[in-house]
Amino acid sequence: MNKLRILLEIFLVSTRLGLTSFGGPTAHLGYFHAEYVERKKWMSEKSYADLVALSQFLPGPASSQVGIGVGVMRGGVLGGLTSFIGFTLPSVIVLMIFASLMTTFDISEAGWIHGLKIVAVVIVLHAIMGMSKNLTPDIERKVIALFALVATLLFQSVFTQVGVILIAAVIGFILFKDYKDDGQKSASFPIKKSFSAACLVLFFVLLFALPAFRELTGSYWVAVVDSFYRAGALVFGGGHVVLPLLEQELVPMGWITEESFLAGYGATQAVPGPLFTFAAYLGTVMNGWIGGLVATAAIFLPAFLLILGALPFWDLLRNNEKVKGAVMGVNAAVIGILISALYTPIWTSSILEPVHFALAAILFVMLVYFKLPAWVIVVTGAIGGMLIGLL
Repeated sequence: MNKLRILLEIFLVSTRLGLTSFGGPTAHLGYFHAEYVERKKWMSEKSYADLVALSQFLPGPASSQVGIGVGVMRGGVLGGLTSFIGFTLPSVIVLMIFASLMTTFDISEAGWIHGLKIVAVVIVLHAIMGMSKNLTPDIERKVIALFALVATLLFQSVFTQVGVILIAAVIGFILFKDYKDDGQKSASFPIKKSFSAACLVLFFVLLFALPAFRELTGSYWVAVVDSFYRAGALVFGGGHVVLPLLEQELVPMGWITEESFLAGYGATQAVPGPLFTFAAYLGTVMNGWIGGLVATAAIFLPAFLLILGALPFWDLLRNNEKVKGAVMGVNAAVIGILISALYTPIWTSSILEPVHFALAAILFVMLVYFKLPAWVIVVTGAIGGMLIGLL
């Protein structure tokens, strides 16, 4: 009975956060700190900082992985799953409804949809500005970012992106081999190391087996699961980086149009919760609500397996300076990949006329200098798109 009470409390608290946490991963971590550390006192400042550090180290959606970790500390593996469901479900439902409206009423040519595409330009640009300060502070990492930008622009495929990340990891391993960590000790999590090891093995088995199974069977659903799983497994740097990976996977296959893809990305900025719930929109456009659920499960599964697998071994990982250096190289490459994605497909399909650039400039000033919340930017962008359509 006590276990059920704990799980119910985790679900209610995480659902409230899922309904109110606007502003992207960094903002989510602030909401989490206020709720879990200051208000509920479920964990100490040190434990929370350590969990955030782990989420930054791993690929996947950082805020979701922190939420899972908090749930695990509070209620074990079931607590982690409950925390994930509560935080994710509200935005999944909203985006699936939006996708249903898109497909039912064929609103892809509406002016406000183009306004949402312009919002995507502003959001990604703002993300690049914020991340680059921390991820490319020196000339070495700026050069790595430039390499990633040029490579992904000239050779646009998912294999290029994977190759760039691997090369950046090797360069970071070499350049930053003497990097010193802060020596902070990790918190204790109620997970057996054997279970965590099984999660890590399953992560890599699925990563390499799904593409092979896709080729062998030719199954559409296996292909869908493979595309979303691989996107979730290869994303370093947060939800914005999933955009180019998914765009390269879905649009060339003809599973979704570029217009619908970018409109959904703009709409995702208007809802609270993790950016990875963009998959719920994409899956619903492609295959109805079942597709939305399958896509959501596939894109979040790698993050779930990695955080559960890494928690007991975090001390071993974070105290290895060479591994940390490799991650620094990867994070720098993420900036280049983001800039590449900003240019194509986002900029090239959204900023078609001077008036589009003017609207983007207005939205950028509202977001960066007036510091208005993301939902205000989205609503303004949609209204601006409607007005432009009437010109």
